[in-house]
Amino acid sequence: MSRVQLALNVSNLEAAIDFYSRLFGVKVHKRREGYANFVVDDPPLKLALFEVADRGAGVPDALNHIGVEVMTTHEVMEHDARLGEQGVSVRRGEGVVCCHAEQDKIWLDDPDGLEWEIYTVTDETPDGLDLVSTEGCCS
Repeated sequence: MSRVQLALNVSNLEAAIDFYSRLFGVKVHKRREGYANFVVDDPPLKLALFEVADRGAGVPDALNHIGVEVMTTHEVMEHDARLGEQGVSVRRGEGVVCCHAEQDKIWLDDPDGLEWEIYTVTDETPDGLDLVSTEGCCS
């Protein structure tokens, strides 16, 4: 099995562990001083967290956004419900034109302000794409 590894610098390891445990519905796989990782089956992901005391707020310049693509709007709604039950605040969007496609999605921020989206593409080539506002898009 292949999976993507994502390594993030976080300012507060405990807050990040709590957030990512809820986001992906899994427990920490490995925990060391200033470090934790998660092995996520769905989507296949190895998430590594490094505590960095001087981590600034917001998203690093080189990172645009992070997302988890699911296959259906129903799956987006399931994640929305699960996260809501766990007290995670989300923003919702239906029919949002983003990343050159129409999508149904939710957005949420990790403790350091890094924005995540869980989305499904509902139309790869919406008519009048260049006429539609992309305000609130992921970038």
